[in-house]
Amino acid sequence: MTITPSTSTSPNTLHGLRMASEIAEQPAVLANLLQSGRAPFLAMAETIKKAAPRFVLLAARGTSDHAALYAKYLIEISVGLPVGLASPSTLTAYGATPTLDGVLWLAVSQSGGSPDLVESTAAARRLGALTIAVTNSPASPLATAAEHHLDIQAGSETAVAATKSYTAQLLSLWLLIDAWRGGTASEAAGLPDWAASVLANDSVADVAGQYRFADRIITTGRGYSYPSAREGALKLMETSYLPAQAFSGADLLHGPFAMIDSQHPVIAVVPEGVGGTAMRPVLDRLADRGAHVCVVGDPAAALPGGLVLPLPAGVPEELSPILQILPLQQLALQLSVERGNDPDAPRGLLKVTETW
Repeated sequence: MTITPSTSTSPNTLHGLRMASEIAEQPAVLANLLQSGRAPFLAMAETIKKAAPRFVLLAARGTSDHAALYAKYLIEISVGLPVGLASPSTLTAYGATPTLDGVLWLAVSQSGGSPDLVESTAAARRLGALTIAVTNSPASPLATAAEHHLDIQAGSETAVAATKSYTAQLLSLWLLIDAWRGGTASEAAGLPDWAASVLANDSVADVAGQYRFADRIITTGRGYSYPSAREGALKLMETSYLPAQAFSGADLLHGPFAMIDSQHPVIAVVPEGVGGTAMRPVLDRLADRGAHVCVVGDPAAALPGGLVLPLPAGVPEELSPILQILPLQQLALQLSVERGNDPDAPRGLLKVTETW
């Protein structure tokens, strides 16, 4: 992706280079995870099987919350256990002491440094849960607070907006859950090449050019793709300061549909498979409304006059979120630079957000 100089500061300053570099690293990060072997994931899966949890709670914040939501779909669909998204403040700010015997507490965090995740995970461990931390920092406080730890192996990430750590989280969670359900992980073998082909596509420049002056964007998806819609919206907000709201396709057709018009873009994540089929009625309604829609995924789902950020054909639907987010990361980067911002250091944001 070509990065152009920002005109908002010195003409010698290039913004977004760190974020662009880390986006470009993702095929190699995915390849490294796959090549480093399944042993840690198989061992962790055996620990989970031995504990035989009756319920799963996922604890995360920000971008990692979207990775956790992806894991929720995976576990409920392929393992068959009920999964909830934890509210860490119930254990930290409110001091609740729920009975967590028989619960798997899975804490997901790029940095492993968020105080409320550390405290809530430590509390969950005291209250009887099997606690596993999934982080990019084996020496982090969260890794220490949990009974077990999985390293996502994304390498150093310096841009504030998480990119390669997010896709590494997704693949690590998929590898863990695939091992838990007795899979062979063979379906993921093509991910590095698929990711490289997505990043090499130049369609993002056209979309960025059309959306440069947008003052609001809606993102939507269903099933496995809903986390991608949420993460895409977050990337647009934190890098371009652009109001971006994410809705599941089902929820969009309720009250939020009233704000849909031809002046504000809708980005619809539409994979091949069940989730894509579930999005077709949503796309029909958007077309009837005259909405300007950009489809991320299956080119066959594109609306007349709409835009497409295509993804490779034949990718298993449950792995497609690892690819869906790539053009959305690129779009957030390009829009930020074209709007005169610095996506490497969004104003008012820190790499580790300290919530309690």
